[in-house]
Amino acid sequence: MANEQLGHVLVVDDNLVNRLTLARSLEQQGHSVSLAENGQQALDMVRAMSFDVVLLDILMPEIDGFEVLTRMKADQDLRDIPVIVISALDDIESAVRCIEMGAEDYLPKPFDPVLLRARLRASLQKKRLRDLEVAYLRQEVMLRQNEKLATLGKLSAGLAHELNNPAAAAERSADQLRTTVAQLQETQLRLGALGLSGAQHETLTQLDRTAQQRAAHPADIGSITQSDRADKLERWLEEQGVAEAWEHAPTFADMGYEIGDLVALQQIFFTQHLPIVIVWLSQTYTVYSLLEEIAQETGRMTELVKALKTYTYLDRAPIQSVDVHEGLDSTLVMLRSKLKDRITVRREYTPNLPRIEAYASELNQVWTNLIDNATDAVEGKGEIIVRTRQEGECVVVDVEDNGPGIPELVQAQVFDPFFTTKPPGEGSGLGLNISHNIIVQKHGGTIALTSQPGKTRFEVRLPLKLATEERALD
Repeated sequence: MANEQLGHVLVVDDNLVNRLTLARSLEQQGHSVSLAENGQQALDMVRAMSFDVVLLDILMPEIDGFEVLTRMKADQDLRDIPVIVISALDDIESAVRCIEMGAEDYLPKPFDPVLLRARLRASLQKKRLRDLEVAYLRQEVMLRQNEKLATLGKLSAGLAHELNNPAAAAERSADQLRTTVAQLQETQLRLGALGLSGAQHETLTQLDRTAQQRAAHPADIGSITQSDRADKLERWLEEQGVAEAWEHAPTFADMGYEIGDLVALQQIFFTQHLPIVIVWLSQTYTVYSLLEEIAQETGRMTELVKALKTYTYLDRAPIQSVDVHEGLDSTLVMLRSKLKDRITVRREYTPNLPRIEAYASELNQVWTNLIDNATDAVEGKGEIIVRTRQEGECVVVDVEDNGPGIPELVQAQVFDPFFTTKPPGEGSGLGLNISHNIIVQKHGGTIALTSQPGKTRFEVRLPLKLATEERALD
């Protein structure tokens, strides 16, 4: 018997002669053998040691073979051990009962050694195949987790950069706001000492509203126009005796003010009051502008955190009712640092696309792999199209780029494990293979490639509802 058909066998029989006879026969064939004289001892041994096959008697005191078989098949750690029943109960009913309970085979006593040897060999082969399948599945899970960690590792650097920029900007704005508010309070005290009339106070109130509105919606003028306007305003402010006119002039240019707008204020305020009003208005606008900047930058951080939460689905069950557009958008946010200014992303989303049942976090890993590959393909300059539509009972997602394409000779290999067209060290060759497994095996969908120079498209088809067998794998 070949080595791959040898195994560790547990013989369970309350009869000493039967145990020793079986053990001697099995050892002569090259198997390693352990003996149990009752059902409880057998259960203790299979939980403590690794066995390839159990040869089980039925008629035993206290815990009989039926009970041993029941307990083994109910235990997740033991249910895959093949059990061959060898019993003096030579009737069809007992044999059928054992087979229905999960036994691999049933042999009556006295057993035929040749038949037992054949049945044992078949059981060992099945056990080897099951062990290989389990090992493959574990390796698949490990590779998928490693690739996911690698993907998150690549994203984390970009995400840290994306979070750091608005955080630093908000911090700078907060520091500047602290200084400007202190200056504004001092200027307001000076305004209060001027003894302004009711009409003048009403004008200040209107100027405050205008400053707030224009801070929220700055004037959209070119940099050259703004610079020219600021120069003119600076000269006029200096003529009016405004201290540090160079600092306030760009502020009024940002607000969209021209000299005529400031001249109008001369009709309302006394000449000696105008410089204070000018400084107050400049500082007021600056405060509102800084508040807007802080709101925008913290909003960007909130968007990133929300996208990260959506991307990972850390706080949700594996199977979700998924909005595909939401997953695609969160992935694009996560990849924003890599999607540089020279890469255009065009979303061609079908309105009212139905939600689907899906493993949300793993589906986002697929979108990341496809969009990240498209980004690499266009080499920092080009167009990526993310397109969605419904076809029958499926949702279809296309990720298309206008890069150089994938050579026809290797297109059939792109979903193979460890195959990559990227230079050494730049690709694991697992991204598309794992994406294929996620779409096909876990979701019962399809993923296909079409490519030519200037147009490469990955088409993903996902059923609206997961099939029963896909749900069973969860």
